[in-house]
Amino acid sequence: MDLHVEIVNRLTEGFADGEIAVTVEGNHATVVVRSRQFEGLTVVKRQQLVYGCLNDLIRDGSLHAVSIDAAAPDG
Repeated sequence: MDLHVEIVNRLTEGFADGEIAVTVEGNHATVVVRSRQFEGLTVVKRQQLVYGCLNDLIRDGSLHAVSIDAAAPDG
């Protein structure tokens, strides 16, 4: 499995309207997602939505750490 491709695919599925950027180094990922789904949500809730797309990769050890920058397109 190509972890970068897998993460991008999952985030694209979860945030169809989103702009997504992913960097992977080993089993650590940096994720930037801009989506209207985040409008009006707290930082914690936005992160929970992103983690929801990736939780099984974290559980099975494929992904060890994730840095998340999630916001609405305007901010």
